[in-house]
Amino acid sequence: MTKPSDHDGIFADAVRRLDATSLHATIDPEALEKLKHPKAILQVSIPVRMDDGSLRIFQGCRVRHDDTRGPTKGGLRFHPDVSIDEVKALAFWMTFKCAVVGIPYGGAKGGVVVNPKELSRLEVERLSRGFMAQMADFVGPETDIPAPDVYTNAMIMGWMMDEYSKIVRRHSPSVITGKPIPLGGSLGRDDATGRGAYYCIKELERLEGWKPKEVRVAVQGFGNAGQHVASLLHADGYRVVAVSDSQGGIYREEGFDVPSLIHAKNTARRLQAVYCRDALCEAVDADVITNEQLLELDVEILIPAALESQITIENAERVRAPIVVEVANGPTTSAADAVLNDKGVLVVPDILANAGGVTVSYFEWTQNRQGFYWKESEVHDRLREIMSREFNAVYDLKNAKQIDMRTAAYVHALSRLASAIEAQGTKSYYEGVG
Repeated sequence: MTKPSDHDGIFADAVRRLDATSLHATIDPEALEKLKHPKAILQVSIPVRMDDGSLRIFQGCRVRHDDTRGPTKGGLRFHPDVSIDEVKALAFWMTFKCAVVGIPYGGAKGGVVVNPKELSRLEVERLSRGFMAQMADFVGPETDIPAPDVYTNAMIMGWMMDEYSKIVRRHSPSVITGKPIPLGGSLGRDDATGRGAYYCIKELERLEGWKPKEVRVAVQGFGNAGQHVASLLHADGYRVVAVSDSQGGIYREEGFDVPSLIHAKNTARRLQAVYCRDALCEAVDADVITNEQLLELDVEILIPAALESQITIENAERVRAPIVVEVANGPTTSAADAVLNDKGVLVVPDILANAGGVTVSYFEWTQNRQGFYWKESEVHDRLREIMSREFNAVYDLKNAKQIDMRTAAYVHALSRLASAIEAQGTKSYYEGVG
């Protein structure tokens, strides 16, 4: 087997993990081979008339990885570093994420190469509608269902749903998830990714018997998912001692008042070490740290909730947290994974830890198709049931096979994917062997 390297493409890294996992699973070679290739890729050029009257052309893409178990599902990101290789890997992970939690979807992902912070709101709307206009024949309620991701949000999803509905000349809320509530969104969707990770941590708490107030937490990435998991843990008494965003981080041994950090971040658009009472905020003492330093802090739980490839072969040896909960997609490279495993670090992998988002997206899609909407408490209860059940299935598999948590999650997913692919027939069936 090729030795893991951080210098290979991210999709090649994902496929290498699949090969390693297959050694612990029972899967037909043809089913394994099928999962190594995305089903379809569409690249588009999106012309947008800018506010100053000029025309700009933006590059976008959508990858549908596998639809054996159902229509493909996955986020859409607006980011200057979007690449086909990255989107292929993200779609691949989505296939496994859906299988891990038993959602009847395959994986997809999409992106546009753009820094949305440099555009006006009207320009972002034109770009969003333009992207959907180009993708309308590639997506659909029974084909491929996008959702929000990095630098996209509920309003952008609402614009895209409206554009698709205009093109097909019928109201189509189930074409996209993560929409605003008045446009068919689901209650409980906004915090679903962070809440799913929180439910995983609560299962670990139950299994390990620790006291929340004695557990220090560091969160890299203070966007939607990072904010929500930090908030839920803080409310339970966990000590959130460090958080960061793209500009850097802050550290305070005594811990932060997380609701105050969220208020400051979402109003001032920057991370500030503050304590707020009502609308009045005052600064608190804290150390300024880098994102790299946050990953190496002496804490009990490290939560990477930013972008891919944050824990690498260069810094994995310096990670001191005994538990890593991956809220971001692909934050740990396979080379770094090997180092963490050798150190005995328990990694709750992304395809399990952040599956709350796609789970509640499935709930939203189901509600759209039924025309019947659930209470928020019902969404939370259903999400907790699924996350707790699948976490324990993976954890038990880890112990039974004496493998790491990530490998166990992939084996768990592969058992569902293999059954579906093999049910369509493989060489052994056609030869009359199976």
